[in-house]
Amino acid sequence: MKPVIALVGRPNVGKSTLFNRLTKTRDAIVADFAGLTRDRHYGNGKQGSHEYIVIDTGGFEPDATSGIFKEMAKQTRQAVAEADIVLFVVDARAGLSAQDHEIGKYLRKLGKPCVLVANKAEGMTAGAQLVEFFELGLGEVFPVSAAHGQGTKQLVDLALARLSLPDVDEEAPEQDPSVIKLAVAGRPNVGKSTLINTWLGEERLVAFDLPGTTRDAISVPFERNGQRFELVDTAGLRRKGQVFEAIEKFSVVKTLQAIESASVVLILIDATQGVTDQDAHIAGYVLESGRAVVVAVNKWDAVDEYARELVKRSIETRLGFLKFAALHLISAQKRQGLGPLWDSIAQAHRAANCKMSTPVLTRLLLEAVQFQTPKKTGMYRPKLRYAHQGGMNPPIIIIHGNSLEHVTDAYKRFLEGRFRKEFDLVGTPLRIQMKSSQNPYSGKDDA
Repeated sequence: MKPVIALVGRPNVGKSTLFNRLTKTRDAIVADFAGLTRDRHYGNGKQGSHEYIVIDTGGFEPDATSGIFKEMAKQTRQAVAEADIVLFVVDARAGLSAQDHEIGKYLRKLGKPCVLVANKAEGMTAGAQLVEFFELGLGEVFPVSAAHGQGTKQLVDLALARLSLPDVDEEAPEQDPSVIKLAVAGRPNVGKSTLINTWLGEERLVAFDLPGTTRDAISVPFERNGQRFELVDTAGLRRKGQVFEAIEKFSVVKTLQAIESASVVLILIDATQGVTDQDAHIAGYVLESGRAVVVAVNKWDAVDEYARELVKRSIETRLGFLKFAALHLISAQKRQGLGPLWDSIAQAHRAANCKMSTPVLTRLLLEAVQFQTPKKTGMYRPKLRYAHQGGMNPPIIIIHGNSLEHVTDAYKRFLEGRFRKEFDLVGTPLRIQMKSSQNPYSGKDDA
């Protein structure tokens, strides 16, 4: 599992800038005023052989009792609970504040691994100018400049070292390839636990009409028609101590980790609520992770014809990027539509691990070029010569030729459609990579 790093601190200390630096993205909005970030924000990062998840949070006021600041504080508490290590970010130029003391007291009480990070420390020495932050009682102060990238690499190394992560070579052996690991993902209260209980024929998981009932990612072995499965019910909330005042939203981190380790992901949608932003976020992460996917709309029996039409339209518009996935309309409670669901899960797993021969891929590529040549860009027209498979789960097709950097996205989609049709790639993402041949004489003198 990827380690989780949470960024915590008062407003306008540069948490979002540091988030963008650690994830090598511009996903977090950055501006020079306080309170811009409110919800917690997740991103992936990688340093060396180690990958990690970063959580950006809003300005933290532990004692806030009302309004938006109370809600922001709840979001930050959940991020801290989900994290393996906390980076407490302070402003090296503004100095220590009363709010920093409050946050430091809260983190000391939790006892979770923590690194005190003094941001905006460009041009400052690590000595006398930062000595006041030792009052927080969180050990050494680590100076960085998120805006300029100074010290951020060493900061990640320090954080990961505190977690004692194993080397890649020392990781646990891969699971049995004959076992399909199926993660059931979705928002709280869509019926994930009910569906798994129905499959198992017993009340194996607690199912209750209250969001957040499932607290951890529960794994259950299962066998059907000779095929072994490992069913994973996601959306567990790591509740350590008395962190939460009430039941919170489900843990995004646990769901992301379950998706990463799954063979197939079943995205469950609530027919009574339609496709929400959270459903779209989960689906987007599944696509980004390259997992095979099946979409099921639960509680189909609980809505009328008009509501059913609205759900279908919302799936077409908001989940249009999952057109390759099979869609099923089910009722877990009444056992309706569950048989065909298994067929699609097995089909998606087969497609994700499909082996495609080089001669067949090359023949399909040349036929596609003969049917429709790629668009000419300026002086260059891409020449596609041959293709071969570059990986599985998800399938990767590598195309070789000349000037392939000019191949348009529309033409890639055209090729993807022909490859999918030939190999029946239903339920899995397909990635196409272009590799242009290098001119051996480029850069050499004519002499």
